[in-house]
Amino acid sequence: MSQIPLRHDWQRDEIESLFALPMNDLLFKAHSIHRQVYDPNEVQISRLLSIKTGACPEDCKYCPQSARYDTGLEKERLIEIDKVLTEARAAKAAGASRFCMGAAWRNPHERDMPYLKDMVAEVKAMGMETCMTLGMLSPSQAEELAGAGLDYYNHNLDTSPEYYGDIITTRTYQDRLDTLSNVRAAGMKVCSGGIVGMGEQASDRAGLLQQLANMEQHPDSVPINMLVKVAGTPFENLDDLDPLEFVRTIAVARIMMPHSRVRLSAGRESMSDELQAMCFFAGANSIFYGCKLLTTSNPEENDDMALFKRLGLHPEQGKAATIEEEKAVFAKAEAIKAKQTQPFYDAAAL
Repeated sequence: MSQIPLRHDWQRDEIESLFALPMNDLLFKAHSIHRQVYDPNEVQISRLLSIKTGACPEDCKYCPQSARYDTGLEKERLIEIDKVLTEARAAKAAGASRFCMGAAWRNPHERDMPYLKDMVAEVKAMGMETCMTLGMLSPSQAEELAGAGLDYYNHNLDTSPEYYGDIITTRTYQDRLDTLSNVRAAGMKVCSGGIVGMGEQASDRAGLLQQLANMEQHPDSVPINMLVKVAGTPFENLDDLDPLEFVRTIAVARIMMPHSRVRLSAGRESMSDELQAMCFFAGANSIFYGCKLLTTSNPEENDDMALFKRLGLHPEQGKAATIEEEKAVFAKAEAIKAKQTQPFYDAAAL
């Protein structure tokens, strides 16, 4: 891996200048950097599972899981560990090297932590990287999850500091930055990016990347999401973002954070193969894989593999677990389940 010098002093005007480059020049610059650091034909694959859906108290205007909006989403309780492991095993068999677990919470309650730590430990024992997104974390919660073996924690900044107040009012930008600091201090890797197409200006996309790239340590993974407009949310009728502006965002992220995995996240189902190919050329080298991202749809696995074949791409290879190791994981999960004196509580009702 090439040791391209990392910068943490990006100015807004120079980022906006990158966005304003002729497309061919921008793509050439981004792809040249990408090729120096990574295998340009390798894509890291993650699978995302919702472990607790709906009834979130936050007011994020893009989110169908907010209890404040009528989107027809059924709330669900925290799911059992054996179901998580079944999904993780299927994800691994389909080529995923990282398994991400997301819960619709403002933050985990202390009574949730034993379940969450067991989930992390058992998925990790299967030979997969682990990731969670659970809302805000205290320093002690971050340390507990790190101690259980959690590799990555996802907590997006969503947009620029200037536009943030138009997106969410129930937590501050600093709250998000504090959670990321807690994650880093606990020794976990940071997964943090944002969403484009929420009515923001180009300067806001530059501002988001400035915040991410000027952290003391760049996020290890940078998910770039295209807004998925869901009926019932305040953003259901927003105009579509020009797809080429999405490509520009990928390219500038690659230039500014050359050693980070830049992930194509939500919105891929509506993207053409050609648009995704441009994003891979611009420096995207990670995707979420599977038919659903929490509550929004995503391309089917076989569609992704067909596209990979057409483009000559291949998945990053994760650590292999033996059959005996996997059997031990599931046996332990069954033992944990048997010891419980009552079913998992309805976390969605809290």
